[in-house]
Amino acid sequence: MPGLQGKVALVTGASRGIGAAIARRLAADGAKVAVNYSRSREAADAVVRDIRDAGGEAIGVQADLSDAAQVAAMIEKTVQTFGRLDILINNAAVSEPATLDEVNLERFARHFDLNVRGLLLATKEAVKHMPAGGRIINITSGIVKVRAAGNGVYAGSKAAVEAITRCLSAELGPRGITINCVAPGITDTDMLASAMPPEAQKALIAQTALGRMGKPQDIADVVAFVAADDARWITGEVIPASGGLG
Repeated sequence: MPGLQGKVALVTGASRGIGAAIARRLAADGAKVAVNYSRSREAADAVVRDIRDAGGEAIGVQADLSDAAQVAAMIEKTVQTFGRLDILINNAAVSEPATLDEVNLERFARHFDLNVRGLLLATKEAVKHMPAGGRIINITSGIVKVRAAGNGVYAGSKAAVEAITRCLSAELGPRGITINCVAPGITDTDMLASAMPPEAQKALIAQTALGRMGKPQDIADVVAFVAADDARWITGEVIPASGGLG
């Protein structure tokens, strides 16, 4: 029997890339899945259709995660549709590389409003409904530990998420809810293509022990493990999914 049978998962930013792969994998493992998107309804509908065609249950849920009212409505729709919420995957994020000279308040706000505040709002609303055994998994980035010029604001937002995760593990532990980060290395996504030139990608691949770029499915498989009962003794951790990126 699939390991997530009877569970309900919400995946933010699930219309493409890593989020879409996670949504499909959790559904394959038996979870009912809410596929969140901000603008790409057609892409989100395609993920929902894939899940349903494979025999699973899924809905699309539109929400701008930087808006507290929309976050609350997203959680409420998920619970109203499926009757519960067991797993929250905080995947939605923005990455806009900029040098120090190019950084401005607007760019800073875009990163922290979505990558940090949106994640915190979603977590706050989700845990109101989560039973013991609930799982929160935050997708961060290996860039937190890399000297990547032009990525200070993005990396800073992900470092903030890792700190929040460690602290919330102490708050949520008594309720039997775990919260962890999965930190991808260089991964073949639209976000990577728009944020990093090919020569920089090649340099990071060369530093990766397994000698290739990761695929969204590589990350989704790690997330599926953390979401399952086998990972019940792991909380407050940052789990690399990087292929050995040094």
